Amino acid sequence: MQIQSEMWSWIAALLAGILSAHLAQRLWFPYFCKDALFLTRVIRYGARLEIYKRTSRVVTVVDRFVQQAQRIPDKAFLIYEGVTYTYGELEERSNRVARVFKDAVKEGDTVALLMSNEPDFLSVWFGLCKLGCAVAFLNTNIRSRSLLHCFRCCGAELLVVGAEDILPSLQQDGITVWCMRRDSPRPGVHSLLDQMQKASREPVPAERRSVRCLRTPTLYIFTSGTTGLPKAAVITHLQALKAAGGFWVYGATGSDVIYTPLPLYHSAASLVGIGGTIELGATCVLKKKFSASQFWHDCRKHNVTIFQYIGELCRYLCNQPMVENEKDHRVHMGVGNGLRQDVWREFLRRFGDIRMCEIYGSTEGNLCFMNHIGKIGAVGRSNFFYKLIFKYDLVKYDLVREEPVRDHSGFCQHVQKGETGLLLSKICSQSPFFGYAGSKQLTEKKILRDVFVKGDAYFNTGDLMAEDEDDFICFRDRVGDTFRWKGENVATTEVTEILGLVDFIQEANVYGVQVPGNEGRAGMAAVIVRPECRFDGKKLFSHVLRELPSYARPLFIRLQESLEMTSTFKQQKFSLVESGFDPCSISEPLFFLDCTEKSYIPLTSSIYDSIVSGQKKV
Repeated sequence: MQIQSEMWSWIAALLAGILSAHLAQRLWFPYFCKDALFLTRVIRYGARLEIYKRTSRVVTVVDRFVQQAQRIPDKAFLIYEGVTYTYGELEERSNRVARVFKDAVKEGDTVALLMSNEPDFLSVWFGLCKLGCAVAFLNTNIRSRSLLHCFRCCGAELLVVGAEDILPSLQQDGITVWCMRRDSPRPGVHSLLDQMQKASREPVPAERRSVRCLRTPTLYIFTSGTTGLPKAAVITHLQALKAAGGFWVYGATGSDVIYTPLPLYHSAASLVGIGGTIELGATCVLKKKFSASQFWHDCRKHNVTIFQYIGELCRYLCNQPMVENEKDHRVHMGVGNGLRQDVWREFLRRFGDIRMCEIYGSTEGNLCFMNHIGKIGAVGRSNFFYKLIFKYDLVKYDLVREEPVRDHSGFCQHVQKGETGLLLSKICSQSPFFGYAGSKQLTEKKILRDVFVKGDAYFNTGDLMAEDEDDFICFRDRVGDTFRWKGENVATTEVTEILGLVDFIQEANVYGVQVPGNEGRAGMAAVIVRPECRFDGKKLFSHVLRELPSYARPLFIRLQESLEMTSTFKQQKFSLVESGFDPCSISEPLFFLDCTEKSYIPLTSSIYDSIVSGQKKV
């Protein structure tokens, strides 16, 4: 009896200890279990990449696709405009593309792809990779002035254009152009569909795509450039494989159906979306272009469980008229970035308990944050173990001088917990920075040296962030020459140069201003009109409509007698950004881009009020 009594005492003590430990964990370490599970997945996936590096046997994203096509050939890989394409069908179609180009390109060549969202975007992408080529994804919004620059910086001499995309005239520049049509649309342009139909569906030898180094470039994805022209971010197999693991790390499985309404020429849709679908062996519903009115209909029709987003997309959905059964869907996860707190809360209220998984990271960057907890307003979460793997720091930043604050020894200064600072990521073997193709100067411009000690190097994200007491990381703002509007990066230098081509504009200073109810910043330009000229709203409207994509067109114009400069003769933007576009507080003439009038019209108080209230859409 005594032994039995002692045994029950031990059991009671053990249970009490377990309960006490659980309560202590919930009180002082509330995210321990979720952090541990998340880090376990990150480490497992990273171990696979480490094996590739050590054995020199890299299984690329395209290799993984071939594996999935062999394992589940009849499973739906892509659903596009109601048509289902299996893994096996896309594999055979990409083989036909490879057969067409196998003698036209050689291993290591770069081929440019100018195509909207469609299945053959993937066929061409995978087919060219099977030949050992790197593929440059061109933004379909770029104009002729930028197009030739894109070819030169990534070294492409061959272009594949989608059937419905604007066909550029590049033959005179030595560029071979292929079009996704059955017959040639103009002399000198090769048709691709008819050649694919004739080609064999048998794969080309796997040795042609063999990769031994994770740092071999596989893609070039263009981002906005402070030189006024797009920059070709070098995407290696290492970066592509890291991005492809995003869905899996968040807990997605092969049974998920992923909805991708974002453009494939962006890394979110191509690397995270398509790469992640392949990694899981899941199904992707590809949308040609995002439609707020069709979004939930598509999700119900195709039993979508995960969707990709940018903040603007969720706001558009929240602005749709309320209908019955808005929570009648199977979506349980959203993966993306740029979701504002107010939109986040309204989205959950309207459409149900959907786990919104924010991912932070630039296309070319060497750092990624993931908000695996789902805390509203945070772009990611860190902890002691995460910081051992990813070396990043937040440093003090001078908004007026537009540079990091350095101490008397010339080193950057850490910010305190909760304080906003410039996010820097250490460049090392674990987190390399591959930079931009065609310009060492542009690559060097993104690197800060001698940050904390002599000789160190950090990638400058250009983002102001804050880390709170619970290690959640929140985005505050962008610095420098770039801001985001409508989900796109806008390079102020490029817009400034375009405005400078107008005959009555002497000088322009482009910046972004916040518009209530909208993510990012809308373009605004402070301009000086030449003394012998007058401001012509219709002429300026026609010019920006012709020369700039919609997201880069300044919505507001501010006329000034002179532009404020910094001590280093840089255009001063800080005070302009702070003053916004309120005609009641700005004495200088203001104008608004009015698509109905097809002109920049005077920005009156009534127009301002309608914009701020949301009555007038921007």
